[in-house]
Amino acid sequence: MSIIERAPRLLFIDSGLGGLTVLRAARQAVPEADVRFIADDAGFPYGARSEAGLISRLLELVEPAVCHFAPDCVVLACNTASTIALQALRESVAVPVVGTVPAVKPAASLTRSGLVSVLATPATVARDYTRALIDRFGCGVRFTLAGAPSLAALAEAHASGEAVDDEAIAREIAPCFVDDGGAKTDVVVLGCTHYPLLLDKLDAFAPWPVVWLDPAPAIARRIANVLADGGHIVGVGAKHGSGEIQFTSGLSPSPALLQLLQSHHLTLSPFEAAFAA
Repeated sequence: MSIIERAPRLLFIDSGLGGLTVLRAARQAVPEADVRFIADDAGFPYGARSEAGLISRLLELVEPAVCHFAPDCVVLACNTASTIALQALRESVAVPVVGTVPAVKPAASLTRSGLVSVLATPATVARDYTRALIDRFGCGVRFTLAGAPSLAALAEAHASGEAVDDEAIAREIAPCFVDDGGAKTDVVVLGCTHYPLLLDKLDAFAPWPVVWLDPAPAIARRIANVLADGGHIVGVGAKHGSGEIQFTSGLSPSPALLQLLQSHHLTLSPFEAAFAA
Protein backbone atom coordinates (compact mmCIF):
# COMPACT_ATOMS: atom_id res chain seq x y z
CA MET A 1 0.00 0.00 0.00
CA SER A 2 1.40 3.39 -1.00
CA ILE A 3 1.58 6.26 1.47
CA ILE A 4 -0.62 9.28 0.74
CA GLU A 5 1.33 12.50 1.26
CA ARG A 6 -1.53 15.02 1.37
CA ALA A 7 -3.70 15.67 4.42
CA PRO A 8 -6.76 13.42 4.72
CA ARG A 9 -10.19 14.88 3.98
CA LEU A 10 -13.19 14.19 6.20
CA LEU A 11 -16.82 14.90 5.31
CA PHE A 12 -19.10 15.20 8.35
CA ILE A 13 -22.88 15.34 8.22
CA ASP A 14 -25.39 15.80 11.01
CA SER A 15 -28.82 17.34 11.46
CA GLY A 16 -27.24 20.32 13.19
CA LEU A 17 -24.50 20.94 15.72
CA GLY A 18 -24.35 17.56 17.45
CA GLY A 19 -21.66 16.29 15.11
CA LEU A 20 -19.31 18.91 16.54
CA THR A 21 -18.85 16.60 19.52
CA VAL A 22 -17.52 13.90 17.19
CA LEU A 23 -15.43 16.42 15.26
CA ARG A 24 -13.80 17.59 18.49
CA ALA A 25 -12.61 14.05 19.20
CA ALA A 26 -11.59 13.53 15.58
CA ARG A 27 -9.51 16.73 15.69
CA GLN A 28 -7.55 15.21 18.57
CA ALA A 29 -6.98 11.93 16.73
CA VAL A 30 -6.40 13.37 13.25
CA PRO A 31 -5.55 17.07 13.70
CA GLU A 32 -4.19 17.42 10.18
CA ALA A 33 -7.47 16.49 8.46
CA ASP A 34 -9.21 18.96 6.18
CA VAL A 35 -12.89 18.98 7.13
CA ARG A 36 -16.15 19.85 5.47
CA PHE A 37 -19.12 19.76 7.85
CA ILE A 38 -22.67 19.78 6.48
CA ALA A 39 -25.01 20.89 9.26
CA ASP A 40 -28.42 19.93 7.88
CA ASP A 41 -30.35 22.20 10.21
CA ALA A 42 -33.05 22.60 7.56
CA GLY A 43 -33.73 18.89 8.05
CA PHE A 44 -33.71 18.96 11.87
CA PRO A 45 -34.88 16.80 13.59
CA TYR A 46 -34.09 13.66 11.62
CA GLY A 47 -36.23 11.55 13.94
CA ALA A 48 -39.39 13.23 12.65
CA ARG A 49 -38.76 11.95 9.11
CA SER A 50 -39.77 8.63 7.61
CA GLU A 51 -36.99 6.12 7.06
CA ALA A 52 -37.31 6.37 3.28
CA GLY A 53 -37.44 10.17 3.43
CA LEU A 54 -34.34 10.39 5.61
CA ILE A 55 -32.36 8.01 3.42
CA SER A 56 -33.32 9.99 0.32
CA ARG A 57 -32.36 13.29 1.95
CA LEU A 58 -28.99 12.05 3.10
CA LEU A 59 -28.16 10.60 -0.31
CA GLU A 60 -29.05 13.90 -1.95
CA LEU A 61 -26.74 15.73 0.44
CA VAL A 62 -23.83 13.32 0.61
CA GLU A 63 -23.48 12.14 -2.99
CA PRO A 64 -22.73 15.57 -4.53
CA ALA A 65 -20.55 16.52 -1.55
CA VAL A 66 -18.46 13.38 -2.08
CA CYS A 67 -18.07 14.22 -5.77
CA HIS A 68 -17.02 17.81 -5.06
CA PHE A 69 -14.91 17.42 -1.91
CA ALA A 70 -13.49 13.92 -2.59
CA PRO A 71 -13.25 12.91 1.07
CA ASP A 72 -11.24 9.95 2.29
CA CYS A 73 -13.97 9.15 4.82
CA VAL A 74 -17.58 10.22 5.41
CA VAL A 75 -18.66 10.56 9.04
CA LEU A 76 -22.38 10.20 9.65
CA ALA A 77 -22.31 12.02 12.98
CA CYS A 78 -25.90 11.31 13.99
CA ASN A 79 -27.19 8.25 15.84
CA THR A 80 -30.68 8.33 14.38
CA ALA A 81 -29.35 8.67 10.84
CA SER A 82 -26.82 5.90 11.42
CA THR A 83 -29.43 3.42 12.62
CA ILE A 84 -31.48 4.12 9.48
CA ALA A 85 -29.25 5.17 6.58
CA LEU A 86 -25.71 3.91 7.25
CA GLN A 87 -25.97 0.89 4.97
CA ALA A 88 -27.60 2.89 2.16
CA LEU A 89 -24.79 5.45 2.25
CA ARG A 90 -22.13 2.75 2.25
CA GLU A 91 -23.71 1.23 -0.82
CA SER A 92 -24.01 4.62 -2.54
CA VAL A 93 -20.53 6.13 -2.21
CA ALA A 94 -17.13 4.66 -2.97
CA VAL A 95 -15.41 5.85 0.22
CA PRO A 96 -15.63 4.48 3.77
CA VAL A 97 -18.58 5.71 5.85
CA VAL A 98 -18.24 5.73 9.64
CA GLY A 99 -21.46 5.89 11.64
CA THR A 100 -22.37 6.56 15.25
CA VAL A 101 -24.28 4.02 17.32
CA PRO A 102 -24.96 3.79 21.08
CA ALA A 103 -21.94 2.59 23.05
CA VAL A 104 -23.66 -0.48 24.47
CA LYS A 105 -20.66 -2.78 24.77
CA PRO A 106 -18.43 -0.31 26.68
CA ALA A 107 -21.34 0.54 28.97
CA ALA A 108 -21.86 -3.12 29.85
CA SER A 109 -18.18 -3.35 30.79
CA LEU A 110 -18.21 -0.17 32.88
CA THR A 111 -21.29 -0.68 35.03
CA ARG A 112 -20.90 -1.95 38.57
CA SER A 113 -24.57 -1.86 39.54
CA GLY A 114 -25.76 -3.74 36.45
CA LEU A 115 -28.11 -0.87 35.56
CA VAL A 116 -27.37 1.11 32.40
CA SER A 117 -29.55 3.61 30.58
CA VAL A 118 -29.41 4.66 26.94
CA LEU A 119 -30.43 8.30 26.58
CA ALA A 120 -31.40 8.89 22.96
CA THR A 121 -33.99 10.36 20.66
CA PRO A 122 -37.31 8.48 20.51
CA ALA A 123 -36.41 7.45 16.95
CA THR A 124 -33.13 5.82 18.04
CA VAL A 125 -34.80 4.15 21.01
CA ALA A 126 -37.50 2.71 18.74
CA ARG A 127 -35.07 1.18 16.23
CA ASP A 128 -34.69 -2.60 16.15
CA TYR A 129 -31.02 -1.83 15.49
CA THR A 130 -30.64 -0.41 19.02
CA ARG A 131 -32.31 -3.41 20.64
CA ALA A 132 -30.17 -5.76 18.57
CA LEU A 133 -27.04 -4.01 19.90
CA ILE A 134 -28.24 -4.61 23.46
CA ASP A 135 -29.10 -8.25 22.75
CA ARG A 136 -25.68 -8.83 21.21
CA PHE A 137 -23.40 -6.77 23.43
CA GLY A 138 -25.37 -6.13 26.63
CA CYS A 139 -23.79 -9.03 28.52
CA GLY A 140 -26.90 -9.60 30.63
CA VAL A 141 -26.87 -6.03 31.98
CA ARG A 142 -30.26 -4.40 32.50
CA PHE A 143 -30.67 -1.60 29.98
CA THR A 144 -33.29 1.14 30.23
CA LEU A 145 -34.09 2.89 26.94
CA ALA A 146 -34.95 6.53 27.65
CA GLY A 147 -36.35 8.44 24.69
CA ALA A 148 -35.89 12.20 25.12
CA PRO A 149 -38.16 14.02 22.66
CA SER A 150 -36.79 17.54 23.17
CA LEU A 151 -33.23 17.16 24.47
CA ALA A 152 -31.51 17.45 21.07
CA ALA A 153 -33.36 20.70 20.35
CA LEU A 154 -32.39 22.01 23.79
CA ALA A 155 -28.75 21.13 23.08
CA GLU A 156 -28.92 22.84 19.69
CA ALA A 157 -30.30 25.99 21.32
CA HIS A 158 -27.74 25.92 24.14
CA ALA A 159 -24.85 25.57 21.70
CA SER A 160 -26.21 28.51 19.71
CA GLY A 161 -26.06 30.72 22.79
CA GLU A 162 -29.78 30.71 23.56
CA ALA A 163 -31.20 30.39 27.07
CA VAL A 164 -32.67 26.94 27.75
CA ASP A 165 -35.18 25.72 30.32
CA ASP A 166 -33.20 23.87 32.99
CA GLU A 167 -36.34 22.18 34.31
CA ALA A 168 -37.02 20.83 30.82
CA ILE A 169 -33.56 19.29 30.72
CA ALA A 170 -34.13 17.69 34.12
CA ARG A 171 -37.43 16.19 32.91
CA GLU A 172 -35.81 14.82 29.75
CA ILE A 173 -33.11 12.92 31.63
CA ALA A 174 -35.19 11.77 34.62
CA PRO A 175 -36.22 8.38 33.08
CA CYS A 176 -32.53 7.41 32.90
CA PHE A 177 -32.24 7.18 36.67
CA VAL A 178 -33.45 3.85 38.00
CA ASP A 179 -33.28 2.92 41.70
CA ASP A 180 -34.08 -0.77 42.13
CA GLY A 181 -33.86 -1.79 45.74
CA GLY A 182 -30.73 0.24 46.30
CA ALA A 183 -29.06 -0.65 43.01
CA LYS A 184 -28.90 2.52 40.95
CA THR A 185 -28.14 3.37 37.36
CA ASP A 186 -24.43 4.16 37.23
CA VAL A 187 -23.79 4.50 33.46
CA VAL A 188 -25.81 6.56 30.97
CA VAL A 189 -24.98 6.08 27.30
CA LEU A 190 -25.30 9.33 25.36
CA GLY A 191 -27.11 8.00 22.31
CA CYS A 192 -27.28 11.30 20.43
CA THR A 193 -24.28 13.36 19.38
CA HIS A 194 -26.06 16.54 20.50
CA TYR A 195 -26.15 15.53 24.16
CA PRO A 196 -22.48 16.12 25.08
CA LEU A 197 -23.13 19.78 24.22
CA LEU A 198 -25.18 19.81 27.45
CA LEU A 199 -22.82 17.78 29.60
CA ASP A 200 -22.40 20.45 32.27
CA LYS A 201 -26.16 20.67 32.69
CA LEU A 202 -26.65 16.89 32.58
CA ASP A 203 -24.23 16.61 35.50
CA ALA A 204 -25.93 19.44 37.38
CA PHE A 205 -29.41 17.92 37.14
CA ALA A 206 -28.55 14.26 37.70
CA PRO A 207 -30.09 13.01 40.97
CA TRP A 208 -26.89 11.08 41.66
CA PRO A 209 -23.47 10.82 39.97
CA VAL A 210 -23.23 8.62 36.88
CA VAL A 211 -20.77 8.02 34.06
CA TRP A 212 -22.02 9.84 30.96
CA LEU A 213 -20.64 7.65 28.19
CA ASP A 214 -19.81 9.68 25.10
CA PRO A 215 -18.98 7.48 22.08
CA ALA A 216 -17.07 10.26 20.28
CA PRO A 217 -13.53 9.12 21.29
CA ALA A 218 -14.23 5.60 20.00
CA ILE A 219 -15.64 7.01 16.75
CA ALA A 220 -12.54 9.17 16.36
CA ARG A 221 -10.31 6.12 16.77
CA ARG A 222 -12.34 4.36 14.09
CA ILE A 223 -11.90 7.34 11.74
CA ALA A 224 -8.14 7.33 12.35
CA ASN A 225 -7.97 3.59 11.65
CA VAL A 226 -9.92 4.00 8.40
CA LEU A 227 -7.54 6.72 7.25
CA ALA A 228 -4.48 4.69 8.21
CA ASP A 229 -5.85 1.69 6.34
CA GLY A 230 -6.23 3.97 3.32
CA GLY A 231 -2.55 4.95 3.35
CA HIS A 232 -2.47 8.10 5.46
CA ILE A 233 0.09 8.63 8.21
CA VAL A 234 -2.23 9.87 10.93
CA GLY A 235 -1.48 12.42 13.63
CA VAL A 236 2.33 12.38 13.43
CA GLY A 237 3.73 15.89 13.92
CA ALA A 238 0.53 17.25 12.46
CA LYS A 239 -0.82 20.78 12.44
CA HIS A 240 -4.51 21.63 12.34
CA GLY A 241 -6.06 21.18 8.92
CA SER A 242 -8.60 23.50 7.39
CA GLY A 243 -12.30 23.26 8.06
CA GLU A 244 -15.55 24.71 6.80
CA ILE A 245 -19.16 24.29 7.85
CA GLN A 246 -22.26 24.71 5.72
CA PHE A 247 -25.76 25.15 7.16
CA THR A 248 -28.45 23.87 4.81
CA SER A 249 -30.87 26.51 6.10
CA GLY A 250 -28.50 29.37 5.21
CA LEU A 251 -28.29 30.20 8.92
CA SER A 252 -26.44 33.33 10.00
CA PRO A 253 -24.78 32.17 13.24
CA SER A 254 -25.04 34.13 16.47
CA PRO A 255 -21.82 35.47 17.99
CA ALA A 256 -21.85 32.60 20.52
CA LEU A 257 -22.22 30.03 17.75
CA LEU A 258 -19.48 31.65 15.67
CA GLN A 259 -17.18 31.39 18.66
CA LEU A 260 -18.05 27.70 19.04
CA LEU A 261 -17.36 27.05 15.36
CA GLN A 262 -14.04 28.87 15.55
CA SER A 263 -13.04 26.71 18.52
CA HIS A 264 -13.49 23.72 16.20
CA HIS A 265 -11.38 25.40 13.49
CA LEU A 266 -14.40 25.84 11.22
CA THR A 267 -15.20 28.78 8.98
CA LEU A 268 -18.66 29.44 7.60
CA SER A 269 -19.23 28.60 3.95
CA PRO A 270 -22.47 29.08 1.97
CA PHE A 271 -24.49 25.98 1.22
CA GLU A 272 -24.84 26.00 -2.54
CA ALA A 273 -27.55 23.41 -3.16
CA ALA A 274 -31.14 24.60 -3.08
CA PHE A 275 -32.42 21.97 -0.69
CA ALA A 276 -35.99 22.33 0.49
CA ALA A 277 -36.79 21.50 4.07
